[in-house]
Order: sequence, then structure tokens, then C-alpha cells
Amino acid sequence: MQRDNMAAEGKLEYCLDSLLRQTLRDMEIIAVDDASTDASLEILRRYEEDHPEKIRVIHYEKNKRQGGAKNEGLKMAGGEWIGFLDSDDWWTEEKLKKQLALLNRTGGVLCSTAREFATHQGELTGIIVPVKPIITYRSLLYDNSINCSSVLMRTEIAREFPMLHDELHEDYITWLKILKKYKKAYAINEPLLKYRCSQGGKSSNKLKSAWMHYHSLRFVGIPPLSAFWHFLFYMVSGILKYRKVKRKR
Repeated sequence: MQRDNMAAEGKLEYCLDSLLRQTLRDMEIIAVDDASTDASLEILRRYEEDHPEKIRVIHYEKNKRQGGAKNEGLKMAGGEWIGFLDSDDWWTEEKLKKQLALLNRTGGVLCSTAREFATHQGELTGIIVPVKPIITYRSLLYDNSINCSSVLMRTEIAREFPMLHDELHEDYITWLKILKKYKKAYAINEPLLKYRCSQGGKSSNKLKSAWMHYHSLRFVGIPPLSAFWHFLFYMVSGILKYRKVKRKR
């Protein structure tokens, strides 16, 4: 876990508290400590002790990277639905309840939400990244509008398409594979995810992130010229989005 203006441990507590405040009460929390070097494991154990009916902690001595850590947590999941939440981010209280209601109503397999950016310190910026109510494979080629920490999906589908290839955007590859088979995902255009802008993450180096995006498209079989065309749309969208964020920080 990375450190910046707010200690990683403080972010983790904020994240866990947002899970415990969910109005959807029938849920389990599987917390994967991926070889942390700070006090994160101690905090997780304390929360597990305080909420044994809700929280289960998995600790790994050797780093499994983002996709691997999510896949390990997925193996332990016992519910019909699963969501992912990075320790920097947090959810509003109604997130899971609203998503589950939409998925039950539509028969969908995956639901994402809009997100609001927060500063390193956790102050909300008012900058919201919207989502369209229906996301198709074709639309996802132009822009990865599905943020991993916003997702709620069927556990069996997550197991069918685990997050592999951490050297690329492993979550984006997973969403493309899912939509190629299941045709569409649903989204709630409300900022139910609060997304902290952090330093040192995979997407913090914009040139590297762009390279990863292009090669993620190539990995799923998009021809070079078509991948480059979709990549240009991604770049323009990203520049406009993060320019707004930078002005607020």
C-alpha cells in the first residue's frame, strides 16, 4: 500500500467503515492483505475481531499484485454477487442495495456506477465521471467506463473471467471478455463510488497507462489499426477528464 498526504492506514479504515455502513446487510467482507508493509494487517485483524460475522481477512506474505489479490478473494467468496473495492476508495451507503435492485430488475450480470473524484486527503472535489445506463462491448472499446471499484457482478461470471495479466489493464480485459459474451452491462449514473486520486498506482503514469490500454485492446484480438483508433478516443477522453481533476487539486 502506498503512502501520501493521508496515511494508508487511515484510508483503509475509511474504506472498511463504508462497507460496514452499507444498507444491504446480507453481505460478507473478504479483506485481502497483499503483503503490506505498514499497519494495514493490524487494522484488518482488529476489524475482523470486532466484526467476526462480517469480515474475513486473508494475508499473503508474497505480493500477488492487483489482479491476483482480487482472484484470491474471489476464491473465498460464498455469495451470489461480488464487488471489488480498493483500499483507497469508499462507497456511499446505498451503493450495493441500488445495484442489486437494478440487476434483479434487468437480469444483468454486471453493474457499475458513476464515480466522484476525491483528493489524496479524501476531500470530495465535485468532479463526477458519469456513466451511460447501458454499456456494450462496442462502447467499451472506445472508453473503459467501468471502474473496478464500482462493480457488482455475479460471482460465477467473475470466476469465469478472472483478472489476469497485471502487466496490462487486467480489469479492462475482463470487462471486454464479459461483454463480448454477455453483450451488455448496466450502470447507475450516480457517484456511488468515491475515488481517491493517489500517487504511485498503475494509472498514475499516464504514458505507461496509455501503452497498457493499447496492448489490452490488442490482447483481446482487436487488429492494430482498429486498436489505435479506439486508443485515440481513450487518450482524448482521459486528457479531458484528468485536466479537470488537476485544476481541482
